Amino acid sequence: MNLEPGMLAQSKAGHDAGRIYVIIRTENEYVYLADGKSRPIRLMKKKNRKHLQVIKKMRAADLEDDAAIRKVIDNYTRRREGLEPENQED
Repeated sequence: MNLEPGMLAQSKAGHDAGRIYVIIRTENEYVYLADGKSRPIRLMKKKNRKHLQVIKKMRAADLEDDAAIRKVIDNYTRRREGLEPENQED
């Protein structure tokens, strides 16, 4: 799968395994990730693309700042845990 900015992805390996991020930028075999909390946009995490599992394609325009990234990840997490209906807008 082609990784693109705006996609929601989960780390498969490393000390952050299981953590959900938004892909901010891609460069060859690496991607730069942010979660809006421990990894804000200004401190993006560089990770090898083979250590990521794509969860969902998002609209990149909605992910302009850390607050928007946190909201998207929180909404996804709440839906996954069954706390919000599936048809709600990200």
